[in-house]
Amino acid sequence: MADLSLPGQDGLSRSISETPPNHYILKIQSFSQLTKHKIDRYNSTDFEAGGYKWKLVLHPNGNKNKGISDHISVYLLIAESNSLVLGWQIRAIFRLFLLDQNKDTYLTLQENGRRFHQMKPEWGFDKFIPHSVFNDSANGYLVNDTCVFGAEVYVCQEKLIGKGECLSMIKDAITYKNTWRVEFSSLTDECVDSQPFNAADQKWKIQLYPRGKGSGAGSYISLYLTLAEPENLPPASRIYAEFTLRILDQLNRNHYFGTANYWFSASHSTCGWPRFVSHGYFNLPTAGLLVKNTCLVEAEVIVHGMANGL
Repeated sequence: MADLSLPGQDGLSRSISETPPNHYILKIQSFSQLTKHKIDRYNSTDFEAGGYKWKLVLHPNGNKNKGISDHISVYLLIAESNSLVLGWQIRAIFRLFLLDQNKDTYLTLQENGRRFHQMKPEWGFDKFIPHSVFNDSANGYLVNDTCVFGAEVYVCQEKLIGKGECLSMIKDAITYKNTWRVEFSSLTDECVDSQPFNAADQKWKIQLYPRGKGSGAGSYISLYLTLAEPENLPPASRIYAEFTLRILDQLNRNHYFGTANYWFSASHSTCGWPRFVSHGYFNLPTAGLLVKNTCLVEAEVIVHGMANGL
């Protein structure tokens, strides 16, 4: 294996190998058609190495997200990362290859240990090879519009047990409202639920206990906001919401309400008040909360942030 230097490479170390890559080869015919059809990024099919699945990622015109336009960019990406356990980390040594078809040797670039994880599943080389060098058929990398890339991956350390989370706060959060019409004469169950409604990509319900719950049993109406499908929320996920529950005053608009902030999750999916309003006040004709045996319950929900496991 011999050292190789190319112009304009910012100190990247390259070498020449007579041995083909052990794990994956990507042969591209009619390479120029990638540019013609504006394919800025090509992900290979999966290949296995070190007990994991990987992809070779090619930017034929350079990685525009990195401001590269005069080089080919090539990366290694761990595939199916969503199927790995929470907190996974994999450290790997890898080499990326480009065949010199004139000499039957390979230009190689090596990374001597990169940590792949949920926040950084891809590593490689922004400036793998200059277009001027690659496109010159005398160099052997692109011959008859055909080229061959390759990869070797050696996992040297892995950590598959751990915890972490990503907290995403929402700027200019949207206020969602839902109004529920309740016919009190028809209520026979201990607890009644509103129809589910959507707020910030989650389904919610209002829960009402006509005869009270817990410390409010017998003398109060209990009122709660709850996630309608908590079982669909991943165990490590939490939703930070500000909410207001109101029983509307249908006569004077002097609404009866409570406001709270709460971290909702699969295991803590409900928040509210066991003593929301006393039966005595609720039934007062002048209060306007129960008119013609009907009350109007309103939920106002603002989701300010979400925390998800990594």
